[in-house]
Amino acid sequence: MIDRELLTRAAAPFGVTVDAALFERFDSYARLLTEWNEKMNLTAITDPTDIAVKHFADSLTAAHLLPQGAFSLIDVGTGAGFPGVPLAMLRDDCALTLLDSLNKRLVFLETLCAALGVNAVRVHARAEDGGKNPALREKFDVATARAVSNLPVLCEYCLPFVRVGGRFLALKGAEVGEELAAAKRAVATLGGKCRTVEACALPPDKDGVCGARHLVFIDKIKETPTAYPRPSAKIAKAPL
Repeated sequence: MIDRELLTRAAAPFGVTVDAALFERFDSYARLLTEWNEKMNLTAITDPTDIAVKHFADSLTAAHLLPQGAFSLIDVGTGAGFPGVPLAMLRDDCALTLLDSLNKRLVFLETLCAALGVNAVRVHARAEDGGKNPALREKFDVATARAVSNLPVLCEYCLPFVRVGGRFLALKGAEVGEELAAAKRAVATLGGKCRTVEACALPPDKDGVCGARHLVFIDKIKETPTAYPRPSAKIAKAPL
């Protein structure tokens, strides 16, 4: 369904080698995604080229920022599994948790992970509720999120899951400068410190457009105060 040469070229700048076995898994992912998308709204991206670029390659931009050695990762607001599942496909030593507020997505992810041979714990919860759960709070080496919300809100959703010494990787789009400035207070309040912001470009999509992306790497340097995360209405009304 997807073009192997395209995926190989798209993944190479991020240090990912797509061999035959890995390609077959990504191709199966694309097929299952489009098949299930006919009966539930998982994604607006259905063109094979755009799936390879805007879902798979976009997720792999964070591969080089993962820890060395075994680690745990929670993908917050995972949707159809991005970026958590593609990242876990690269690393057998990743203990993956997929969190989403819609159970139907988790049903899809159960089928997907079984087909791809990815071991993942699936959690049906809103991020602000999961971040208060002692079984999840500050238990992960890495939290990831993509296309969930703006950065100040995203930090309040995600940093409570990260243990001290861990990292939060936010996959953002072309314009991130204003979000970064607005997120300084949130990052500090929630126990984080911004380490790096990396710019990168995706290969051309089906329309020939090369999408610009930014990876925001935030270290967790101290515990998140117990007052956070707040209820979603408060987060939306008064972002940190």
